[in-house]
Amino acid sequence: MPYADSDGTSIYYERHGSGPVIFFVHGSGGHHAIWWQQVAALRDEFTVVTFDLRGFGKSDSSMSEFDGQDFPGDLIAVLDAEDLTDVMLVGQSIGSVAALRAALDRPDRVSCVALGHSLGGISHPELTELAAADRAEAVKLPVIDRLLTAGFQRERADLTFLFQQMGTFNVARMQDLRNLDTDGPSLQDIRESGVKVAFLAGEKDAVLSVKTVTRAHELLPGSHLEIVPGAPHSMYWETPAQYNAAVAHLRRSLTAPKDTA
Repeated sequence: MPYADSDGTSIYYERHGSGPVIFFVHGSGGHHAIWWQQVAALRDEFTVVTFDLRGFGKSDSSMSEFDGQDFPGDLIAVLDAEDLTDVMLVGQSIGSVAALRAALDRPDRVSCVALGHSLGGISHPELTELAAADRAEAVKLPVIDRLLTAGFQRERADLTFLFQQMGTFNVARMQDLRNLDTDGPSLQDIRESGVKVAFLAGEKDAVLSVKTVTRAHELLPGSHLEIVPGAPHSMYWETPAQYNAAVAHLRRSLTAPKDTA
């Protein structure tokens, strides 16, 4: 499988299928393999790209520390290596921050971004306050309960165990990613870029509330909002059919032509 060069750092990625491009960007507990339920379902209609940020999966993890500010460049390295255009980036949680930054840096390659369970690091006082309030409630829960519903954990102990095991393949940890959303883009930056933005949220997300995501959508004219009923923070894992349908719908409906700034 191929590697891309991100300023001397080897970034592992995979490309499956053909058609319009969907590029998945994992979160702090993930890597390229977490998307197994998406690749199998979407590759017949779309080109599906998965990859590992530095410090995750098969990408270079040899550095003594990790800087989240480097992550958008890792993503861009793959876009350039494969010469991809009209790409829809789909972020998961903190991966959405890297996705939005990369899209704004390279609108020639990225036409749209789906911010999964995240505000993408958007710099806006009201949204920052709302997200902080959500996090204050989320930290009261055990980590696994923030990510998967209690019912799923009871009924699918096998997939819950596998979900927890996925993160053991990574060297980087959440504390290494804290500065990823420092100096995030403003709403005006996004509007001027011409990149289309969709907010993709789960009704039962215990990390970021539907109320907060809906407010972000209201503050960004022209953005799209997809709320999946009954879905938790890690809906790509727990409710893959609904998640895949939402992603496919966004890829089909978010058109390539960009608005002029």
